[in-house]
Amino acid sequence: MFIIQSAIVAAWIVLNLVEVLFKPFDPYPFILLNLLFSTQAAYAAPIIMMSQNRSAQRDRFQADADFQTNVDSKKEIEELQHHLSSIEVDKLDKILTLVADDRLDRVPTLLEAKAG
Repeated sequence: MFIIQSAIVAAWIVLNLVEVLFKPFDPYPFILLNLLFSTQAAYAAPIIMMSQNRSAQRDRFQADADFQTNVDSKKEIEELQHHLSSIEVDKLDKILTLVADDRLDRVPTLLEAKAG
């Protein structure tokens, strides 16, 4: 689109600067061309603004989705940490139980050694 518009503007200027073939319809200050550009800008500006607004809405939606993903990930990580902590506590309880059972098995041996 940009190339087509540039070609049209170049042709407009050339046709209006060369007075050999015919009388120019928009002489040098190119007032009619400026009017056309102003009209085009008047139509293009709202379209560009609407496009930016849709882009901002899409970005906001993506940011909300990213935030929700982060919240869900945080919950999952906290659950995993809690689960790993409970596994660690269970292992320590088993180790303490084994140590306590081993010492209780030794009590009669220790009492006999002291008595003897």
